[in-house]
Amino acid sequence: MEDRSLIERLARHLAAAEPDDWPARVEDAASILALLKEPDTAMRTAGDAAVWHSMIEAALRERWSVGRLGAEEDAPSGSDEEGEIRLTPDAVRGDRADWVHLHPGQEKQS
Repeated sequence: MEDRSLIERLARHLAAAEPDDWPARVEDAASILALLKEPDTAMRTAGDAAVWHSMIEAALRERWSVGRLGAEEDAPSGSDEEGEIRLTPDAVRGDRADWVHLHPGQEKQS
């Protein structure tokens, strides 16, 4: 059995109907993990919430290496406006809209 990261296993599960398209589901898997980041009352009663939080953070960090794996297997084509180009951590800095490029004259003037 392969030792796959939790985020890859989730992405593969989400893509069960189309197994070859699992890289496209990595961000969906990351969203699910982000929801699980904060344990509920029953989980806090059962164990250490700080450990759980650290474990989920580690799993979320894996999405960048899984995303690169998927990109290598299936190189995207098209433009980012169509949502076909995967964005890696080095493509987007602090500003989520940083990758959008407006050409002079296209910006709306108030």
